[in-house]
Amino acid sequence: MNNLKPIKKGRGRPKVDIHSKLTRKQELFVKELVSNDGTITMREAAINAGFPVSSAHTRAYEMTNPEICPHVCRAIQIYRDELDEKYGVTYKRHLRDLQRIRDVALENGAYSAAVQAEFRRGQANGNIYINKSEIRHGTIDSMSKDEVLKALKEIKDSYEPRYAEEAIDHEATSSAEEGKRVLPRN
Repeated sequence: MNNLKPIKKGRGRPKVDIHSKLTRKQELFVKELVSNDGTITMREAAINAGFPVSSAHTRAYEMTNPEICPHVCRAIQIYRDELDEKYGVTYKRHLRDLQRIRDVALENGAYSAAVQAEFRRGQANGNIYINKSEIRHGTIDSMSKDEVLKALKEIKDSYEPRYAEEAIDHEATSSAEEGKRVLPRN
C-alpha cells in the first residue's frame, strides 16, 4: 500500500510574498499613493488606479497591509525611497539651490531676495549667523516680597530721568515766581 498522500492544491488565490509581481492596478496604486503623498487619501489613490469606487477603501486597506499584500507595501517603500533620493533635501543640494537663487536674483536686480538667499546659506552653514535668544523662567509669584520690591525699584530707577531732582526744583522756583506776579498786591 502506498502511504503517500497526494499534494493538495490550495483553493482560491495563491499566497503572495514579498517577491510577488505587482499587477498593473497595484503598480498604478503605488505610483498614485506615493507621488501624491499627503494630498490624496489611500481610497482616492485606489480609485485613480482603476479600482471600483464601491470597494476602493477595502482595496486600499488590503494593499497597504503588510500581512495581506507584503509585495505592495515593499513597492511603496521602494518608490518612496527613490523619490526621497531624487527630490530629498541634502546639505549640498540645499546650499547649491540657495546659491542659484542668489545668482538669479542678482541678475534680475532683486537684491533683497539675493541677500535673503545668502543669509539662509550662512545659516545653513551654521557658523556664520548665530541666532541668540534668551528665555527667562520664573514669575513674580515665585519671588519673595523683598525681591519684588527690589525689582520694582530697579525698574523705577531705570525709567526716572537723570536730573529729575533739578527739574523738580526748577519747576518749584519758577512756579513760585509766577505765583508772586499773578497775585495782586494790597
